[in-house]
Amino acid sequence: MLDAALIKDCADPSLKPAIVEPFVSAAGSADPLAVTVRSGGRLILVPKARSPDEAMDIVRQYAGKAVVRVGLTQFPAGVGVKDPADLKPDLVDACQNLRMGTVMFAKIMRIVAKWYGNPKSADAFPQIFEDAVYAWKTGEFEGVGVFQAEDPGGPITNQAEPRDGGEAEPADEETPAQTDAEPREPQEVGKAGMRIDLSRIGGK
Repeated sequence: MLDAALIKDCADPSLKPAIVEPFVSAAGSADPLAVTVRSGGRLILVPKARSPDEAMDIVRQYAGKAVVRVGLTQFPAGVGVKDPADLKPDLVDACQNLRMGTVMFAKIMRIVAKWYGNPKSADAFPQIFEDAVYAWKTGEFEGVGVFQAEDPGGPITNQAEPRDGGEAEPADEETPAQTDAEPREPQEVGKAGMRIDLSRIGGK
């Protein structure tokens, strides 16, 4: 559980605390030094970092060659950075990681909300939240690389509690977590399908 003071001091103010905590619970880690490395959809086992320096050594070793996620929010290391040597220890600082992660997640939520037509109903918010978490984990939403995409801007309206208190499905260890840093296989392009639940239409 995230410390309330950490959320207040460090999280993007455009996200309510009731959204920040479920986001980190669903997509992040309780360990500020946590480093997750995936390549070709497979999880690469790396040593558990015992210090910020050790964590950054692991990040720099794999950045640019694999998908590297870091810290409380499992922020994608290397976004906007061309040289792994330019990666900063901010990635493993709890406050800075939470700030960067929530700013990026807020942008992703705006991208998803825009795709849905920016619905004003609070009932639509849980679906937007779930799709934003999915996009955070995979790096894509409807064929768009969300980490590099332009921020559509605007407020995030009707922030309601995510379904089931935000207990989203944990990332499947076998599910590829793709970002703009990892080359796409040609056969995977255009493979993404719709993720909208239509089962309730027509009273079914």
